[in-house]
Amino acid sequence: MQENQNIEYKEIWKDEYFKQICAFANTNGGTLFVGINDNGYIIGITNTKTLLENIPNKAIQFLGITLNVNSITKNNKSILEIKVLQNSVPISYKGKYYIRSGSTVQEITGQELHTFILRKIGKSFDELSLDSASIDDINKESVMHFVEKATKTNRISINAINQDIKILFENLHLINEEGKLKNAAILLFGKNPLKFFSAVSFRIGKFIDNDYELQTQDVIEGNVFDMPDKVLEILKTKYLKYEIFYDGLQRIEKLEYPEEALREAVLNAIVHKDYTGVHIQLSIYNKKLVLWNEGQLPKDMTIESLKKNHPSKPRNIEIANVFFRSGYIETWGRGISIITNACSDNNLPDPLFEELSNGFQITLFKNKDVTKDVTKDVTKDVTKEIRHADIVKIIEQNSQITIDEIAHYLSVNRRTILRDLEYLQEKKTIKRIGGRKSGYWEVKK
Repeated sequence: MQENQNIEYKEIWKDEYFKQICAFANTNGGTLFVGINDNGYIIGITNTKTLLENIPNKAIQFLGITLNVNSITKNNKSILEIKVLQNSVPISYKGKYYIRSGSTVQEITGQELHTFILRKIGKSFDELSLDSASIDDINKESVMHFVEKATKTNRISINAINQDIKILFENLHLINEEGKLKNAAILLFGKNPLKFFSAVSFRIGKFIDNDYELQTQDVIEGNVFDMPDKVLEILKTKYLKYEIFYDGLQRIEKLEYPEEALREAVLNAIVHKDYTGVHIQLSIYNKKLVLWNEGQLPKDMTIESLKKNHPSKPRNIEIANVFFRSGYIETWGRGISIITNACSDNNLPDPLFEELSNGFQITLFKNKDVTKDVTKDVTKDVTKEIRHADIVKIIEQNSQITIDEIAHYLSVNRRTILRDLEYLQEKKTIKRIGGRKSGYWEVKK
């Protein structure tokens, strides 16, 4: 049997292999065999008795878990079978977290680790309590806007119209058992969510095709429940064009992108966004529209599986629930199909769906004349814009960071970062204070 997601072979035992056991525990469980080489041939071991005693004890010491360790005889040779169960809580080895991906072990860090821990404990970010917030931070007009929409869909009781906000929030699971508001309450209905979270904004920019020169931009801030309508309104009035034609004497105006596809893409970005990351970015070019939000797909989901019937796995459970009750989301798990069908019905090319820069990206194309070269350039165009935003965020967190450190963090070469920094300085987005060794960066507000 070959090594795979759930099986690994080692010729001898080393304590460093607790890393593999940690990865099994954090993923789907598995079995580590000692005394078998990588090709699956039985080598055998001689220190079976010692290992049978030491490995379970050290597993408790290093990982805090119990293992089922057995001695097996095959081909007259002794091998060790170490069975690892999937653990319901995150397991670390020497302060680091590992997961299994195929037959390899990967360390998880940063945003991926944050998401992993939340999922392991059965929580999404929007479910966590926000101790510093109170009902006074809630925009009552936004709440009433929700109630009006939700009662029309019959997804909440008509009695909610006269209900106290606290009771309404309890029914919507926006308050925890201790009476504390959850993150979702402020994200959805806060007067000023940016007071609590740094990435609750939707940035729209119009660019010249195949260039990075920004012609015009807008930043939509405020709570995420009011955001979809604000975004679509400014898109339709400022950024997008209408095709005008006549049916007899009747004048008909048709938006250059299907409004149904736009709305679904915007809702998808807001509902599935990782709100510990950076803002949502919508870039408009002459022949395409590119929408990116931070937040990767679940591990067991791919772009291809999204295009088929699939279970809905919202990143933000409470936000998704409120959007569903209000009618923003009609049915679960059909967003990608709605976008694709809307484009097809309007004789537009299929949209492009990608995982990019720790996030999810949707590209809509304006007409069927779009070339393969344009499609290939989409990723390159938006990657640079996203990287610029990442650089600004990195500098905000560490003003003394070096060019080499930024390059390493973003996994690009030093020359690319130098060009990016020059561009950001020319645009007066950032400023260098002092010399190369003793200086620091400043983000211009």
